[in-house]
Amino acid sequence: MTPTLDIAGLSTHFFTRDGIAKAVDGVSFSIAPGEVLGLVGESGSGKSVTGFSIMGLVDQPGRIVAGAIRFKGEDMVGADAQRLRSLRGNRIAMVFQDPMMTLNPVLRIGEQMTEAIAAHSKATKSETEARARDALGAVGIASPEERLAAYPHHLSGGMRQRVAIAIALINAPDLLIADEPTTALDVTIQGQILSVVQRLVARSHTALLWITHDLSVVAGLADRIAVMYAGRIVEQAAVDDLLTRPRHPYTAGLLASLPERAAHGGRLASIPGMAPSLLHRPQGCAFRSRCGLARPECGNAMIADRQEGDRRFACLHPLADPARQVM
Repeated sequence: MTPTLDIAGLSTHFFTRDGIAKAVDGVSFSIAPGEVLGLVGESGSGKSVTGFSIMGLVDQPGRIVAGAIRFKGEDMVGADAQRLRSLRGNRIAMVFQDPMMTLNPVLRIGEQMTEAIAAHSKATKSETEARARDALGAVGIASPEERLAAYPHHLSGGMRQRVAIAIALINAPDLLIADEPTTALDVTIQGQILSVVQRLVARSHTALLWITHDLSVVAGLADRIAVMYAGRIVEQAAVDDLLTRPRHPYTAGLLASLPERAAHGGRLASIPGMAPSLLHRPQGCAFRSRCGLARPECGNAMIADRQEGDRRFACLHPLADPARQVM
């Protein structure tokens, strides 16, 4: 089966006065139809830039310098603007952390939803209005007729995010990219939106890339998880394998820092140090200065991926035992 999305060796760099920031540097992964891939990492690891690269939304001084982004077998790197416009919002859609990046504050919700339909189809006015109502109902918005007449500022943050998701899914895309869409919401609303997205994606067989810094969010959502650090993916595996048997020390550090893993009344675990600047990424393993398993050879050269069944990781001294102390 051809993957919905297949990324190979993607590198997106930003050319600044201070130097070249290698925001994404040799990233590879694929997502099958109906599959959910969680892309996890600290802020600044390159997760969002990966999403923007797929959408063709990287602005100057950034640009894709290497690699391939294949959507259903078609390479999107170098595709002309007209081709990208025909795909965005139609076959490929994105939900942002701030729903106001999607919603126009001076247009009613109904206008924005019908525009999203009209841009990619020749449906009649009554058909577009019906589709808009159905889309709002599908994301759990009550009284959709009233919401279509509302402006974004009339809605709560959680409601606006549901509308943004409805707009993203209104043309039944083959690929949905969700860039931390629940980060600013309270836990109850977050859980509701995760449930809505999971149900809609399963029903439409849409491939989903869920970008987040929170492993606990994707634990119950994703089929596979890719862990990103300093512009590169350091480990990817099936969700259960990665959460119970991490092989890369950075993955183990992220898992250890989850609040639910701390002893009651005890101190929260943390990864020592800070991620390196993408302008001055060190040679070899970028995590070695924070890793208790690092050896001199970890700084010699770029660490190649190692394959173990369906798992890939980039580490010369991987964890053999998930209970082994690494920090």
